Amino acid sequence: MFKNPFFENKGPVSLKLIFDICNLTSNINDKKIKVHDIKNLDLSTNKDITFFHSVKYKDQAEQTKAKFCITTKNLNKYLPNSCTSIIVENALLSISRVAKLFYPSSITDDFKINLKALKKSIIKKNNLQIGKNVLVGMHVSIGKNSSIGHNTIIEDNVIIGTNCSIGSNVILRNSILKNNVHILDGCIIGKKGFGFFPNKEKNFRYPHIGCVLINDNCEIGAGSTIDRGSLSNTIIGKNTFIDNQVQVAHNVKIGNNCILAGQVGIAGSSIIGNNVMIGGQAGISGHLKIGSNVQIGGGTGVMKNIPDNTKVMGYPATDIRNFLKEIRNRNE
Repeated sequence: MFKNPFFENKGPVSLKLIFDICNLTSNINDKKIKVHDIKNLDLSTNKDITFFHSVKYKDQAEQTKAKFCITTKNLNKYLPNSCTSIIVENALLSISRVAKLFYPSSITDDFKINLKALKKSIIKKNNLQIGKNVLVGMHVSIGKNSSIGHNTIIEDNVIIGTNCSIGSNVILRNSILKNNVHILDGCIIGKKGFGFFPNKEKNFRYPHIGCVLINDNCEIGAGSTIDRGSLSNTIIGKNTFIDNQVQVAHNVKIGNNCILAGQVGIAGSSIIGNNVMIGGQAGISGHLKIGSNVQIGGGTGVMKNIPDNTKVMGYPATDIRNFLKEIRNRNE
């Protein structure tokens, strides 16, 4: 996975502090034990803490290299002996509190008051075409022969490759665009995802420390939104084209050579394979795996995994032959 360079890790954090914020009892020796980072199950090392909240991820849990894992009593059995379990009632709520210890700056997306216009020397050096009222934040890099439309805001932590085209009224932050990427007018890319825990008094939002990575030769249609990841990155594969008004939620991974038609919505942490075609207004639930060479008809509601080389349509999604047969039977 691509390493996110944008958020500063405040670790190491003592194990005692982690226990305290999870409302668990600790002992005096926990002060001496340090945890260096928080990562997902796949990427954790023996210096990190991770979390395991659903049996869907038991295969990753069995292979994790994490030193500590926040989980529940029912899921504890899947973790290796090398990983020490921290048992809580709500793993997602607890890991959110812990993540805030390591990455406190990733909670909010308040606008930065210190945005500035690009320097003329940079525009000339990189042969850039820049519209009116373009503002740029800190830690921004723009590759040669790129263009940026009117009233676009490139906030902190953005890397744009060569030969890219950014439309007008676009907002970018915490994003990496490779080469030959086209972002059409009105897109919002790299903002925090829709991740929080409902509470009657005050909802608890969890950190989004990932970024958005858009690979070479992609196009993102007008008015689309792509949220950055929480504990992993949101990734768009090479040569993938996304139509207008599409929503891609946090942690989604879309493969190479995919086509998403208008108003498609993909919920958080779903994985889309290569060469996938998704018709307009189709919806894909969260934490699903869509195989490669899959075709999803317009208006379809996907609530289960779809294997490779499958065509589906309807609500809920079913094999397209069964769907068409049912339509014929209704009309007879």
